[in-house]
Amino acid sequence: MIYEKVALIGLGHIASSMAHGMRRAGCVGTITGFARSAETRQTARDIGLCDRVADSAADAVLDADLVVLCVPVGAMGPVMEQIAGAMKPGATLTDVGSVKRSIIAAVEPHLPDTVDFVPGHPLAGTEHSGPTSGFAELFDNRWCLLTPLPGTEAATEKLTKFWEALGANVGVTDPEHHDLVLAVTSHAPHLIAYTMVGVADDLGRVTESEVINYSATGFRDFTRIAASDPTMWRDVFLTNKDATLEILGRFTEELFALQRAIRTGDGDHLHAYFTRTRAIRRGIIDAGQDTDAPNFGRD
Repeated sequence: MIYEKVALIGLGHIASSMAHGMRRAGCVGTITGFARSAETRQTARDIGLCDRVADSAADAVLDADLVVLCVPVGAMGPVMEQIAGAMKPGATLTDVGSVKRSIIAAVEPHLPDTVDFVPGHPLAGTEHSGPTSGFAELFDNRWCLLTPLPGTEAATEKLTKFWEALGANVGVTDPEHHDLVLAVTSHAPHLIAYTMVGVADDLGRVTESEVINYSATGFRDFTRIAASDPTMWRDVFLTNKDATLEILGRFTEELFALQRAIRTGDGDHLHAYFTRTRAIRRGIIDAGQDTDAPNFGRD
């Protein structure tokens, strides 16, 4: 057993998958959960997601050895303020947010000196949400990135074992590098997907039935990404603004170059570009990062 008691603050897709994963691995004693919505709390009770569902965040973290913040990025600071006084000395705090610098800045002012904060981010998820959407296999062979604060080596080692027990591969990086990498691999692609679906919706010459019935694989992937939690992604873009804007600027430059190649009939440029990007896709497949549980929605 890695932790005797784990508290999940927020009971959505990632938290519910963690609960199932913990039970599969047998790596914790008890699981306590809390969600802001009374309806969500009742659903979690009805399906037996946790051993106990508390009616306040502070009550949920009492005596917890590990507290996991599974709330939208913009809610991390306020939630931390609510639970700070209830966390026991020696506990470890982590999160599952898609950005790290802004979460650290929001959490640290409320962090008790006796609690180790090891920010985390499992690169896994689907477009589904809510306590009924989780499944134990979500993290299998996915990466979980940790960005530990100084002086948390022992807590980081223990949290690494926890995520490995849930099936994940664990990497350690710094918050700035994490945010830049995720802007490339997740945040900018999500914004592009939202935009492409919006373009299809705005294009009056394409009817809704045609968009639905004639969707090719590429557009279906866009719609799947664009179905992700709007509150979560609003917060991601607002809190990882600099890195996302930098990558979008580079994307725009690349897009202009492709536009020029198409306009001028430069087939050599297009072929070379597509060959290079095809190799990246093959690398993703070879790394086992493309399965029936698509890595969309939280990464």
